[in-house]
Amino acid sequence: MIELFEKDIKTSDRKSSKGNQLKFERDDIWYKADNTGYEGLSECVSSALLHGSSLDKEEYTDYDYEVIQYNGVQYRGCKSRDFTNGWKLITLERLFMQTYGNSLNRMIFTTEDHVERLKILVEQTARITGLDDFGMYMNKLLTIDALFLNEDRHTHNIAVLMNDKKQFRLCPVFDNGAAFLSDTKMDYPLGRDVYELMDCAKPKTFGDSFEEQLEISEKLYGRNISFDFTRQDVEKAVNSAADYSEEERERVKEIVLQMRRKYEYLFDGSI
Repeated sequence: MIELFEKDIKTSDRKSSKGNQLKFERDDIWYKADNTGYEGLSECVSSALLHGSSLDKEEYTDYDYEVIQYNGVQYRGCKSRDFTNGWKLITLERLFMQTYGNSLNRMIFTTEDHVERLKILVEQTARITGLDDFGMYMNKLLTIDALFLNEDRHTHNIAVLMNDKKQFRLCPVFDNGAAFLSDTKMDYPLGRDVYELMDCAKPKTFGDSFEEQLEISEKLYGRNISFDFTRQDVEKAVNSAADYSEEERERVKEIVLQMRRKYEYLFDGSI
């Protein structure tokens, strides 16, 4: 457990449709307190399973469990090392506002065609940053979101890294706290049929379903990530979450295994 104080609280433009999650930073370690359910469990299981993917280690953020005490209250949550290494994290929403004086979110949602939404985001981001492989990056991100049922991917938590010379590089995958139906406070209460709830989970930005988002990204930019984690890997990742209830852990395990069956083609090792 770590005790954190008001001076450790950090605010940013990485907003969430799920409300305000307490975030802290101390000694280059970031901490996030659970807000709507088991976000910390989702972050840690996601990062553990990404070890069993074709991503390089620097392409994703590692999370560990942490109990956070703040203002006399204990929160379950997670922690991760600062991955910026002197670079500045800038969300696509902020990047577009600074470059064009216009909201990327508004630009996307005034575009009815879902294919064009993703093309606009990728092509304009590449134009600003020079990151010609940003389409491949988005395919990786949207594939992870589909497999993990991360419904909270939007222009405030897709980001790039920028240095003082206005040079850019890709940002490691982060912010999977909304995966695996983690919002038990409102949208996905414990005790409900997990398969019915899985059918209710929808992405926020590029399509009406995870399948559609993934299909669009693969058609535009190819398939750029594969997975090889096993049932034993899933059980190990879930069972290490000692601060979460058996019901929460079993639900996450069932979701992961079901999504692994659904997207079996992502596990064939060919990309």
